[in-house]
Amino acid sequence: MTSTLFITGATSGFGEACARRFAQAGWSLVLSGRRASRLQALCDELSALTDVYPLELDVRDRHAMEAAIATLPAKFAKLRGLINNAGLALGTDPAPQCDLNDWDTMVDTNIKGLMYSTRLLLPRLIAHGRGASIVNLGSIAGSYPYPGSHVYGATKAFVRQFSLSLRCDLQGTGVRVTNIEPGLCESEFSLVRFGGDQARYDATYAGAEAIQSEDIAETIFWVLNQPAHININTLELMPVSQTWAGFAIDRSAN
Repeated sequence: MTSTLFITGATSGFGEACARRFAQAGWSLVLSGRRASRLQALCDELSALTDVYPLELDVRDRHAMEAAIATLPAKFAKLRGLINNAGLALGTDPAPQCDLNDWDTMVDTNIKGLMYSTRLLLPRLIAHGRGASIVNLGSIAGSYPYPGSHVYGATKAFVRQFSLSLRCDLQGTGVRVTNIEPGLCESEFSLVRFGGDQARYDATYAGAEAIQSEDIAETIFWVLNQPAHININTLELMPVSQTWAGFAIDRSAN
């Protein structure tokens, strides 16, 4: 039986790498993304390997998501997997200096967009039953605070708790839920966070041997291909060069 996978945020980073990895294994793909030209180029490339269906949409748009999912072609309607990859961080300024519009965008994308795709696709995953999987892209920022993480870290803490709660609600359905929590990863994600500052991006990863998008894709491929009775609840990954920072201390007091 053909396995079909739905990936949000498929036009860059982890989503794009996952699309390529699963296409190589013959999975049929429903790929969603906001950037039409990138999405079409990726679908054209991968259609030589497998069946691909593009969805140009923004996960923040609930009504567009509802319409797109309701009208999926029968060939792609029964899903074995969902990768909730769409998400972003905007800025690293301290909370008092942040733009509320950036906070709204992170909440709308990282929380509400993930909620929409999950709820709308759950009936299809439950219909598949044993072996169906939801993989949510969290972050170590959901567990370990750091300066400038504020709302981004809070959204990823939501992803972690939402993933654990879904496991409770889906007991008996055979649907598995995994929260992937990467540390330092080199991808377009950081360039967006830095407002396109290439020099800052380069400095962040210089000599760090950071995790690559392909590493995350390979990890997710492993998760989805575990025996149907195994659920990987949470999986935290860091490059060997990264570890937990010490607690910050303000020494300006008299």
